[in-house]
Amino acid sequence: MFLLAISPGPGVFATVSKALSSGFKNAVPVVIGIVIGDLIFLLFAIFGLSMIAETFSTLFTLIKYLGGGYLIWLGIKLWRSNPTKTDIAGLKMQSIKYSFFGGLSITLGNPKVILFYLGFLPTFLDLKILSTLDVAIVVSVVSLVLGSVMLFYAFTASRARLLLFKSESAQYKINKTAGVLMISTGLVLLSKT
Repeated sequence: MFLLAISPGPGVFATVSKALSSGFKNAVPVVIGIVIGDLIFLLFAIFGLSMIAETFSTLFTLIKYLGGGYLIWLGIKLWRSNPTKTDIAGLKMQSIKYSFFGGLSITLGNPKVILFYLGFLPTFLDLKILSTLDVAIVVSVVSLVLGSVMLFYAFTASRARLLLFKSESAQYKINKTAGVLMISTGLVLLSKT
């Protein structure tokens, strides 16, 4: 689980990008969305719902495209934003909801996550014999490991942001970098099959 969490992918890039552009606090909803998306696939795998995941593969593909498009749109918005306009109070409240659903859609549309939970995880755990306590432990471990890793990425990126946001020129560069990361994450998500 730790190796899956630390490997760079759309979730890591989206978390880092959000933390760079908006700070740690605003990256937390992205992390929560990512963790919940992982838990959905984990529970699909545990309760034998891989058939449902296959049946709704079109829905997950749609979610992937919507999530990728949304990330590209956010990246373009960041790229074009002026340094003084990055912390508008009205956008912060709106951004919590969108950040959460952005993180969720990244996970639900990420083939790596789907393959891990529905294909790879069953080789490590006999999912048919898990008790309720076992399921609670697995859910806790996944939440703790994935959440901790993503929060670490967010915290590290937000610290870098604090160091770099001391001047308007640095803010401009961070907005461009975060925008490129967000656009790249969207493109990677869209390109994965």
